Amino acid sequence: MLLALDVAILPPPPVSNRAIELSATLPAADSLGLRLDDDRLPHITLTQQFVQEQDIDDVLAKIESTITNYDTLHLNVTGLGRGQNTVWMAIAAAPDLVELHRELMDALRHFERPDGTSAAFVDGDARSGDVAWVVGFRRTSSYAAFQPHITLGHSWTSPAIEPLAFDASTIAACHLGRFCTCRRVLRRWEL
Repeated sequence: MLLALDVAILPPPPVSNRAIELSATLPAADSLGLRLDDDRLPHITLTQQFVQEQDIDDVLAKIESTITNYDTLHLNVTGLGRGQNTVWMAIAAAPDLVELHRELMDALRHFERPDGTSAAFVDGDARSGDVAWVVGFRRTSSYAAFQPHITLGHSWTSPAIEPLAFDASTIAACHLGRFCTCRRVLRRWEL
């Protein structure tokens, strides 16, 4: 059985709370059912991939050994980001953030499986677009294409997002749910 995995930064409470507040202000008619909350965690994706459930202990050990050389990350929300009807808090691509992303992508490559389905998500509840996003993450959203952000939801309008500096020290391995949300924390680490 495969598992849809996201290795992510979980931002500190002031940033998470702000993301949840902004998500709640997006028009319900545009949301398609995506709202951040305590069950759909605000996060900054570092990697996404399908992995064998039987390999999860090895995957978690590889994540832990990869992040041991990192300290608290000093990050900045730069404002609004958007793509079609999805909106997010854009995060500046700080050198240590980009390097952490690259090292995790390299370290977990061996575990990646290309044949995931909606069954790999929490409750088997994923759209075909969610499956395609995870399958294509390495090709379309990583390395030079890495664009750190916190997805807020769907909206045709643009919420005002103020710049914000923050320190992030929590890395988590999460089981993905619908809309590629971090739904279940499998393990977390403090930098």
